[in-house]
Formats: sequence, C-alpha cells, structure tokens
Amino acid sequence: MKNNITLLFLTVSLVLFAQKKQPNVVFILADDLGWSDVTLYGKTKLYETPNLERLAARGITYTRAYAASPLCSPTRSSILTGQTPTRTGLTAPTAHLGKVKLKPSLNKGTGPANKAIILESVTRLDNSKPTLVKQFKKAGYQTAHFGKWHLGTAPYSPLQHGFDVDIPHFNGPGPAGSFVAPWKYKNFKPKYAKEHIEDRMADEAVTWLRKIDKTKPFFMNYWQFSVHAPFDAKETLKKYYRTKVDLSDVQHSATYAAMVHSMDQAIGRLLDELDRLGLSKNTIIVFTSDNGGNMYNGVTDILPNGEKYMAPPTSNRPLRGGKATMFEGGVRVPTVIAYPGVTKPGTKTDALIQSTDFYPTLLNLAGLKKPKKYAIDGLDISKTLEGKQIKRSGIFTYFPHQPGVPDWLPTSISVHSEDWKLIRLFHQGKDFKHDYLLYNLKWDISEHNNLAKTYPKKVKELDALIEKHIKDTKALVPIPNPKFDPKKYKPENIGKQNGGLRGKKLVIN
Repeated sequence: MKNNITLLFLTVSLVLFAQKKQPNVVFILADDLGWSDVTLYGKTKLYETPNLERLAARGITYTRAYAASPLCSPTRSSILTGQTPTRTGLTAPTAHLGKVKLKPSLNKGTGPANKAIILESVTRLDNSKPTLVKQFKKAGYQTAHFGKWHLGTAPYSPLQHGFDVDIPHFNGPGPAGSFVAPWKYKNFKPKYAKEHIEDRMADEAVTWLRKIDKTKPFFMNYWQFSVHAPFDAKETLKKYYRTKVDLSDVQHSATYAAMVHSMDQAIGRLLDELDRLGLSKNTIIVFTSDNGGNMYNGVTDILPNGEKYMAPPTSNRPLRGGKATMFEGGVRVPTVIAYPGVTKPGTKTDALIQSTDFYPTLLNLAGLKKPKKYAIDGLDISKTLEGKQIKRSGIFTYFPHQPGVPDWLPTSISVHSEDWKLIRLFHQGKDFKHDYLLYNLKWDISEHNNLAKTYPKKVKELDALIEKHIKDTKALVPIPNPKFDPKKYKPENIGKQNGGLRGKKLVIN
C-alpha cells in the first residue's frame, strides 16, 4: 500500500512537471529613453505612455533601476553577458565603426589638457561570450531579434549570438536615415509610403509570434529604435502634441513627444498579440532603457501658430544630466517586469537593480543553469518580483570617456550603495590622486550637493568597493597622463557642452 502511494505521488509529480511549461521571454529595450520620459513616475506632463502603464498594471515597476552605462552599446552588452563594461571592456558605442577591437587599450592620442589617459573601447560583442540568448537557444527556445543591435555586424550580428531571426539585420547607432520611410536599410524596404520603422518592427514581431511553434517556448528581443536620433515622427502625432506643448515646461519638444508615443504604441501591439494568442500568462515581459534621455541635441519644432523654435529632445529633471553623463539622468532608467503568477500586479519597488541583473534572473526564472566557469556581475533579482528586497554591496558604472555634453565629467567610475552614490574621477586631484563626488540620493536626488568633504569615511568605504570591483573584473583603467600640461588644463569647461545646443548630432551614438 505504501509503495502504491509513493508510486502515485511520483506519477502525479511527473505529470505536473511535464504540464508546467518553461516561460516565454519578451525583452523590450528602448533606446535613449529617460526615467522622466514616461508617465510611470509622474515626472512628465507632455508625454503619453498608456501601454507602459498597462504593462505596469500587470507587473512591478522599479523606481531605482540603472543601466550599466550612460551610453547604449555597453548597456546592451551587459544585458546579454551579465557583465559590467568594467569587465567586458566595451565602454563606448563604437560597434558600427569598421575597426574590430576585442580588447580595450589606452588612448595614446589623449591630449595634454587631460590629467588622465582616456580608454579606447572594445568595438564588438565577442562571439566567445556565452550570451543570455545562447543559453535559451541551447535549451530549445525559439529566438528572434527585432530592431536595434549596435554590437557588431556579421560575424558579430544577432545571428552569431543566439538568435534564429534578425530583422532588419542592421548595426547602425540609430534607425537608417529616418524613422519615417523612405529608409536606408539594405534589403529591407517599407511596405507603404511614410511607414514608421517602429510600426514595422512591431508588425514583424507580431508576424513571427503567429508563425512560431506554440508548443515550444520562445525568447524575443524587441530592441526599439525609439527614441534615438534622428528626430522625426508621424505628422499626425506631431500636430497633436503641438497643441499640448507648454514652453515653460522643460519638456517641450512636440517631435520627441510624438516619438515616445510611437514607441508606446508598438509596445501595445505586442501586448495585444500576446493576449490574443493566449501567451501572456506564461510570458515574462521586461521593459527597460539602455541609458538616460538625450539632452544635448537640438530639435526644430513648430508651434500651432506656425512659429519655429528649437528645443532639446527632452529633460530628465529632477535628475541631473542625461545620456553620456555619470549623473542620475544618464543612468537611471524606467523599468517594468511583468510575470503573471509571480509579480503582484500594479506594484512598485525601490530595490536597487542594474541591467547586468537580467542575465542571472531570466536564467533562474526559466530553470536554466548558468554557464560554468563564467563570471557574472549581475545578481538574481527574482525575489524583487514578489516585492522583496535583495542584499547587495553596490552597483557599478564605468565610463572612461568624456564627451562634451551637458554635465560631462572626466573619466570616471561610480558605485551606488543603498542611498549613497560615489563617483571617482580618475587622477583629477592634486598630484594625480583621484577626486570624488559623493551624493545621498535620498536627500538630494538632483545631485547638487557634493558631500565628499563632509563624509570622508563614507568616501573611503565606497571607494574600497570600487577598487574591489576593478580588481575582480581585471579592468583596464585610466592612468595619469604623462603629456599633461597644466597650462592647457581648463577645469572650468568640465560639465559644459561643446558648442552649445546643436541641431546636428554630436559625436556620441
């Protein structure tokens, strides 16, 4: 009798295990979308993101989520590898350039006005990396990538990193030519005049969902071109937002608002199709952005009376700075995760997370093992989906570059730990010692008050975490510049944009 009961229990357990399907994954990554660019945090009066609100109603919204870098390619790499740019050496968005470089190096051409030597970034996502999608594909998942890549053209394209499908198979820093057709993609043409690339990407993703084997799980990357430059949008949406623009509001670009709108509509298309196909209940949906909002370009807009004006694309206020800066506006990003049955609908969390965390978390949620003998910098944040906190010493952002955008800093690395944030400025102090910026983000979310001199023990404590991270990742870091000439050093220019507001794009991608 006892043996029969045991056998019955094992049989039922095996049946239940067989019935439990592995979860699908849809990873939605916006491009250059700032923390204040969505309605999730109550920081915008102009933009409309109802479909993101709809996704948030199904899952959990993170108020303190961070990109691994203030620029796109390093963050994209961190998602797929679970490693910080400190470890990968991929620290700048240079993957569209012709030179293949798989190891970082010191820039021998660093000028005498710089106290530290700047780094030259890796330019491709190394094929030897056991990327996240390779692990899912190995487990039998159907895989597809739609939209922006910017981690290398063939032989470093999505097709070499675990994806069965890659559309439009393009490696540029933004959409080819424009968002609205005619485009300039090779072998990828619009279906109708003035087709919007985000509409098309949503169509391609939906078509793929309809065609795949529904008995097998899938992993979809929907990495949006929105809302990266060049700045253009549907005329109907621009006309609509012109009626809403308030020039006294720091966010007052009708064109950018229209771009955000199209981005949100594409997300709605995916949600609709997942619901229609009955796939939503077993699908993990991640939404995040690769870095903060763009504040340094100039966008020409038109008022309802026909008067033209130029505006920055957006503002990240109350956060300081934006894309390409180490301040909060450059790295804090909107993030939502929805997983029916796991996430409690419509909740928020202040858990500290970073883009490196998606790698171990998604593997764990799918019941997949981590690659052996492979260093992962991210943490499994599965507990946060249930509203629980996680323990971590800190998260690290490494940016050994200094593009001339508003609020730029010299080559630097930062750590967030609890409510504190320390930025180490490499060799910027006296006798080439490091200099520091210390902020308490609970007291000062806009990073106006440098507390480094007030709390020297906290600086020492957090800098020890930075040093440990550098050693753990075996990072190449800036060194004192032997060519430094104090006469050419102009610290008063730090933080100021080169050339002021520009209608043309600066050399940052």
